[in-house]
Amino acid sequence: MFYWFMKRIIVGPILGLLFRPWVKGMDNVPAEGPAVLVSNHLSFSDSIFLPIAVPRPVIFLAKSEYFTGKGIKGKLTAMFFRLSNQLPMDRSGGAASSSSLSAGEAVLNGGGILGIYPEGTRSPDGRLYRGKTGVAKLVLATGVPVIPVAMIGTDKVQPIGRRIPNIRRIGIIVGEPLDFSRYKGLAEDRFVQRSVTDEIMYELMRLSGQEYVDVYASSVKEKLAAAKATEKKSADKKASDKKASETKATDTTSTDHEPTGPKVDVDAGKGGTGKDAADALVTDKASVRDKLTSIKLPSWLTRKR
Repeated sequence: MFYWFMKRIIVGPILGLLFRPWVKGMDNVPAEGPAVLVSNHLSFSDSIFLPIAVPRPVIFLAKSEYFTGKGIKGKLTAMFFRLSNQLPMDRSGGAASSSSLSAGEAVLNGGGILGIYPEGTRSPDGRLYRGKTGVAKLVLATGVPVIPVAMIGTDKVQPIGRRIPNIRRIGIIVGEPLDFSRYKGLAEDRFVQRSVTDEIMYELMRLSGQEYVDVYASSVKEKLAAAKATEKKSADKKASDKKASETKATDTTSTDHEPTGPKVDVDAGKGGTGKDAADALVTDKASVRDKLTSIKLPSWLTRKR
């Protein structure tokens, strides 16, 4: 009910008015029966624009982090994703990922449409990256058709890190169904899984016009994050060194202006220090007097007139 209400009454009309999405090939989506919608992933908003455009309900496999946030914001985000027909997808691999795929398989076995992003995460730079084989496992296990979808311009609407979207037009291109029934009985073959995945990614590249990069987007993101952390560490070190240098220069300047002559402490209020200083002055005066007395003056100066 919530999904239908948001799609037809609130979110759908508002987004249609603001972003005026253009759509090509929507008739390639079957009117009934199971299918997998595979899409490139440019923006967070892909998971909003695509389900609204497709006439039938679409259940997406979304990253599990959207469902495990803490605090009020995290709980609201998790509630929104659940109510908008999205399932948590654990991307860590192993048994956790297999469990997530099983949930997707249940959707397909029930005759529904499942949406999935083969790249596994948003593109960090607008290019199309190597697909993960989870989508191939689902397709080979269920034998359902694959509907390739290219999202156009959503990375300009809401780039990574931007919360408030830019108002501009976006596009959706739906390709013809891909049939992989020729691989029936080979669902566990890793070479077949990779072949199916690569074929899907090729079709997405053709529809979207994106440059293809044969590495995982997650690996690129990790490298970018590491480079950013290193850059920040270097900047912090430079700032620290500069501050230390300025402090040292200030200390040196202060030392240069200090008087270098002899100091005499005449503070009589500190336990005899004043008396000692006074005695030292008397001794110095006597010494000077003795030295003056010992000096022999010329006779013509001492002669009485």
